[in-house]
Amino acid sequence: MITKENFNFIFDESACGGCGGACCTGKSGFIWINEAEITALASLLNISKDELKERYLYRLDGRYSIAEKPYNDGAACVFFDEINKNCSIYAARPQQCKSFPFWDRYKGLDADLNELCAECKGVKKL
Repeated sequence: MITKENFNFIFDESACGGCGGACCTGKSGFIWINEAEITALASLLNISKDELKERYLYRLDGRYSIAEKPYNDGAACVFFDEINKNCSIYAARPQQCKSFPFWDRYKGLDADLNELCAECKGVKKL
């Protein structure tokens, strides 16, 4: 179980194997990625940073976000593996993905926490 100060839930990362990639799919959103993460991801994919940006990212307000694809009446990260139901770039996933579910929006707000618990099987209220 993982805990973090100022969060009123715990996270059981062992639940990730059976959830079907709920944190990678659902409503459309932004998957922010910085230059260092772009470099690491391009290296993992064995392509240039320019090719990565052209094929898989888009720029918004001076930042990059990973593109999405249509999936189950919603969206999925373009790197979501639909067959294995997991992240195909796990070793080089952005910090935003690594820090889930411990995002500031889930600190102490029961309404958002209820939504998070419904989305993620590994989150348990304290």
